Amino acid sequence: MNSDINELKSGGEEFLSVGDRLGYEKDSKERMPWEHYLDAYSKADPDEIAARLQIPYNQDTKCFTLPFLGSVYEISWPEFQVSHHEDGQKYYPLKEMIYARILTIRFLLEGSAVKGSGRMKTYREMPWGEVYLRQFDGRCIKRLAFSYGNRLKDFRAVMEHLHAAPVDHGDAAYEIEIFPGYQIQMILWEGDEEFPPSSQILFSDNFPISFQAEDMAVMGDVIIGSMKAFSKAVI
Repeated sequence: MNSDINELKSGGEEFLSVGDRLGYEKDSKERMPWEHYLDAYSKADPDEIAARLQIPYNQDTKCFTLPFLGSVYEISWPEFQVSHHEDGQKYYPLKEMIYARILTIRFLLEGSAVKGSGRMKTYREMPWGEVYLRQFDGRCIKRLAFSYGNRLKDFRAVMEHLHAAPVDHGDAAYEIEIFPGYQIQMILWEGDEEFPPSSQILFSDNFPISFQAEDMAVMGDVIIGSMKAFSKAVI
């Protein structure tokens, strides 16, 4: 894990800021390291995981098939080795970003296949959303606005590269599925001479079933960091 983190830090602070500030590489309750998740994963029942999350598990290859942020991955059990289905995306965050892997292993261990009602909520509206609201606002909401609020064409190109679906909000908005059944909307209002650009990030209302407040704060940072990497392929 340490070598992964050092490599990612050398590649850009944008991939690590929320996780570093929240101590996200450690369990939020027990303060136990990444190895705790790997150990729990290796002892988990893969058939139970597949049934609970309603995702495929191949008994022959001992791999789960899991969509994540627009691509499909194969994740081995019990080692948690990650490979991807080739789809032309040119960047695969689940292979490159340690916090994307932490999100995923936590989802496999603790998540549920519960559909949302169709309502989207702000981070503040989520249970315990106030706890990390300042970090989420600074590293996700403001960062999205600063990065793309005056570059709507680039924002659209990146989101379409991810096969995100346009939605009717703001000046430009898209919905993407990060894990099966869990949707996120990225919304931008373009800046002008009088007002700076602004943004909002909405989550389907089933997120609290599978994720905690710090998961969702890191999730926003993972998505925006991935968008920067994806932009190199399309802009």
